[in-house]
Amino acid sequence: MNITVICVGNLKEKFYKDACNEYIKRLGRFGKITIKELSESKGGNKQDIEKEGKEIIKVMPKGSFIIPLCIEGKLLSSPALADKFSELANGGISEITFIIGGSDGLSAEVKDMGNFKLSFSPMTFPHQLMRVILLEQVYRAFTIIEGTAYHK
Repeated sequence: MNITVICVGNLKEKFYKDACNEYIKRLGRFGKITIKELSESKGGNKQDIEKEGKEIIKVMPKGSFIIPLCIEGKLLSSPALADKFSELANGGISEITFIIGGSDGLSAEVKDMGNFKLSFSPMTFPHQLMRVILLEQVYRAFTIIEGTAYHK
């Protein structure tokens, strides 16, 4: 399976970069992982969020199953995320794109384009940390599917 992660904002701290690189390396055995970083607007107003949304839409892979991460999305357990991946693969989906917005969230247009909205928590996380959490959970889902001991 091919996984693309579109992220608004760059990883600044080395520890976030190191964590992401570790999970990207681990995920390599399950498929191709692509990270697309986009610039974050600094204004935080609706126009800036919409501008970021337009940039996200420009880089979305055509034909990919789109999963925006947003608070109004569905909460899944790790095994349920693994089941979702299996369901998609069994349905002929070979490319999934996750979208992580910037510190002000995602535009309504991007959310509406999603095939499945996913929430990790009703809490708000920094988008840099969310990238690490997402990559770890994607890795965990693949190990659950594979039946390895990583997920206990």
